[in-house]
Amino acid sequence: SLLSVLFLIVISGCTKSESMSNISVKEDSKYVETFKELNLGVLQDYNFKLMNADKTWVNIWVEKYVDGKREAEPLAELSYGKSPKKVAKGSIVFGMMNPDSEEPIVILNGPSVSVTPHKIEKLLSSVGASGWEPVVGEEELKLELGETYILGAYRVNEEPAIRTYDLQKEEEIQHMINNDDVVLLLKLKISFSEFNQ
Repeated sequence: SLLSVLFLIVISGCTKSESMSNISVKEDSKYVETFKELNLGVLQDYNFKLMNADKTWVNIWVEKYVDGKREAEPLAELSYGKSPKKVAKGSIVFGMMNPDSEEPIVILNGPSVSVTPHKIEKLLSSVGASGWEPVVGEEELKLELGETYILGAYRVNEEPAIRTYDLQKEEEIQHMINNDDVVLLLKLKISFSEFNQ
């Protein structure tokens, strides 16, 4: 009957949705609250669920753009995969301590893996305005194999104001990269291969 067919469509739709990897901003993160309270800089904390974790590889990295040009090496990156578990859950954390100082510190952690927080060169000699622009929010974003996702952007300008962009649109992201003095993009990709950037 038509009702049975509709029921099957709903069930298969739910099953497909539940079987996909996903990411969302963690609500009430104690790490984010601590950063805010102590005025340490910016920090983003994500819930990350990885399906087929025993067969896949995850790359997370931070690209740096200066005056519209991407630097050859990522500011920070980590890779992990082939978990003993079929489904893996955990946090992805990205942070910038003292982002406007002479020696900002980058933090990048994944579930059960992390990069040692390290100093980087000053992002901009004179900072007028800076800030974090989220792409992923509290609503779960479904992740497809082989796709590269931008989780958010940290922007720095000499001018005292920052334009607003719709970071759900690729052309808007490109405008931001071209127009801002420094842009850091936090990116993620899941694939079957370790070398997938």
